[in-house]
Amino acid sequence: MPDRVARSRNTPLVAVVGGGASATLVATHLLRRAGSVPRLLIIDRGGLHGRGQAYSTEDPNHLLNVRAMNMSGVQDDPGHLVDWARSRGFEVSGEDFLPRSLYGRYLRDLLDTSAGARPGHVTELTGTMLSLAAEPSATDWRLRLADGTSYRADAVVLAVGNQAPGRLPWEPPRPRYIADPWRRGALDVIDDDEPVLIVGTGLTMVDLAISLTGRHPDRVVHALSRHGLLPRPHHPPPRPPEAQIVLPADPLTLRELLRWARLTVDGNGGEWHGFVDAVRPHVAALWGSLSEADRRRFLNLVARHWEVHRHRIPPASAARIDALRANGRLRILHGGIDDVRAVAQRRLSVRVRNGGRTSELKIGWLINGTGPAATPGTDEFLSSLVTAGIARPGPLGLGLDADPDGAVRDAAGRPHENLFTLGPPLRGVRYETTAIPEIRAQAAALADRLTLLKSSGHREPNRENRPILS
Repeated sequence: MPDRVARSRNTPLVAVVGGGASATLVATHLLRRAGSVPRLLIIDRGGLHGRGQAYSTEDPNHLLNVRAMNMSGVQDDPGHLVDWARSRGFEVSGEDFLPRSLYGRYLRDLLDTSAGARPGHVTELTGTMLSLAAEPSATDWRLRLADGTSYRADAVVLAVGNQAPGRLPWEPPRPRYIADPWRRGALDVIDDDEPVLIVGTGLTMVDLAISLTGRHPDRVVHALSRHGLLPRPHHPPPRPPEAQIVLPADPLTLRELLRWARLTVDGNGGEWHGFVDAVRPHVAALWGSLSEADRRRFLNLVARHWEVHRHRIPPASAARIDALRANGRLRILHGGIDDVRAVAQRRLSVRVRNGGRTSELKIGWLINGTGPAATPGTDEFLSSLVTAGIARPGPLGLGLDADPDGAVRDAAGRPHENLFTLGPPLRGVRYETTAIPEIRAQAAALADRLTLLKSSGHREPNRENRPILS
């Protein structure tokens, strides 16, 4: 069977696993480089190249959680998104929170434009990765897909984005339970006005509550989490300036770090928005300076409080949530779930525990809204890399372990020279690594590294009679 792309011994090939924002930003920054650049094979499981799952929503009420001025896809052009939107007739300011669907269009156009400037350099492929293996007699990788095809590349970038939510211990049978609400069409089965319970009260819950109540005028949504904390809203314009912070000179304990944060906010007149924005670029360094024990304490005791202040929602989304709560259509519950049972054809009974008290909640639908899983376990492909020793879990089991430049570490802790990752898989290493500004900077740095890549020049015969892209 012939190769799907012309062979080249001199131009290296980079396989990018993933088709969302992380993959698009890597491809964009690489293709925009001057001089020769590697060819790209972009493999996306859902065929959503450019947009990915996060920006494929069709609900116009799903807004970006970051202002347009901070969502450019181009590292050296902060106004790129705003300029793009205006050039297409949208009245946009840098302070606006754009619909996520519009941002998906922007990413798709960014990928198309970048690829168009490098004809023949980009191949988009829809397929599910099964395994990745290093070639024993060469420096390249063999990628195997679920359809039986295999491909070879000189380097691989794991731009897989967020994983699906982790498995809950008391999952009822489907269809009344939705394990991954971001799977395309997942909410379409909710076709009645029965009450819905969302497990989780974070960003996922906000979007789900807005969508579910918008689809049916009488639907009531319950949202349950241990703390019952909701994301805080962004400060409306005029925004307060960023706080003037002086980072600690020496590594601190978690207790000392929290005291420093409190004193800094107090010194800023109690205004915390500016402090959070000012400390954001330094989170990776502060996270890395903590001991493992303190990082674990942070995850157990502090992380949820940090997240609701750091990952804020637009004022318009906050107003919708406040209105839903005021009229009783969104009810926030504190506690945990002890048990879920089917009690009728269209009903589930949920036993909710809050401290020493329990109560029964009758619902029609249960949704896992806990957000992306932090460990590699929910992604079969990432799990296979760990099992094979090609990768290992990141610190505290979060994401994948990697060096500061994103080179994935194997089971022995050695960074690969041609296997990289960026974005959410680096949570254990950098902690804050899921927003576009952080991913954009990582993509630009990784593109610099990939331009130095050399082709292995070794191409063995296709003994399996399957297409090998080389």
